[in-house]
Amino acid sequence: MKKAGGAEKKKVRRSQAVASNTYSPSRKQAAKKDFFQLFAEKVRDHKDLVSRWAVLQETRVEYFRGKDFVSFVRNHLELKDILELDRSLEPEDVANILLKKNLLVRCDRVVKTVRPGKKKLSTFPAHLEIYHDQVFSENDAFFAWTFVKRRPVWQTLLSFCWPVLTLAICLFPVYPHQVKLLILYSCAGLLLLILCLLLLRAMVFGAFWILLGKRVWFFPNILAEEATLKELFQFWPQKDEGERPKWTARLFYTIIAVVAILILRHHAPDEAARARYQRRVSNIIDDVLEWSPSLALSGMMEKQTVMNVTEPYDNVTDSKGSDEKVFSPAVVDESTPKEEVEEVTENVEDSDHQKNL
Repeated sequence: MKKAGGAEKKKVRRSQAVASNTYSPSRKQAAKKDFFQLFAEKVRDHKDLVSRWAVLQETRVEYFRGKDFVSFVRNHLELKDILELDRSLEPEDVANILLKKNLLVRCDRVVKTVRPGKKKLSTFPAHLEIYHDQVFSENDAFFAWTFVKRRPVWQTLLSFCWPVLTLAICLFPVYPHQVKLLILYSCAGLLLLILCLLLLRAMVFGAFWILLGKRVWFFPNILAEEATLKELFQFWPQKDEGERPKWTARLFYTIIAVVAILILRHHAPDEAARARYQRRVSNIIDDVLEWSPSLALSGMMEKQTVMNVTEPYDNVTDSKGSDEKVFSPAVVDESTPKEEVEEVTENVEDSDHQKNL
């Protein structure tokens, strides 16, 4: 019996050892997969890798060029330490493994012809399509990330602030008067600054285009949808890659600009119209700033008391034809004080009493 029990224990140990050996390759593969996943996340979050956003099959994706990936990996060899045993792989081999693990997908530009007025294709196209051969290449190849980027903690905390901001905007009418003035002038100043910047930018572009035939856009990324904060406030214009415009086109748009300026100057409002418009706008702003719940409630109460006072006299008429008068709340202005309404009602009562006598 003891020998049989010892043999069964040995069989169980051997089966466990075989099971551990059979599962060890899958565990190694999972560990490697985790290493490459971590490597892909580190590369994507790194600022030195030049990337853009585009539309891939009606989905917005972040992508980069193949040659940019190779130069990035060679300049940041410390990131390959994440791969441990595979740190000696070349950048091309690492990219192919990322493609096999579906962490990347190779894409191609949708528009493959040069647009009119351009000398070459755009460096970063706005529309992509999946390439048929999912193999890494440096020659005009684009690669899009397929996994969802992890959001940092500050973005998660910021998402909780949006409901608070929405509530604060809705409660603007109950703010103190000084706070209302501060918010109003801050928003108006910021809006005026943006409009002046865009207008000045357009005027500079038009002057350079008409006089010199060059396309010069200061703050070139100010209207870009997908631009970082650093790229958004880039001041110096980018190099003009388009063809020089013809002198006939420049002359045509010069005539149009001069005619538009003359028309606007001819139909410009006079001083009286500007004064009326300014008075109207100031009245609207004053109404918004001076509104408060207490004033609204007091106005509703006064209106209700006026209606109650004038209700018994709605049907008061005089039987003497030509001197017939009717007193109704329609003739009472909402802004009439309560004391004046009472005086009017007393006068009506006295006149009716004298007529009856």
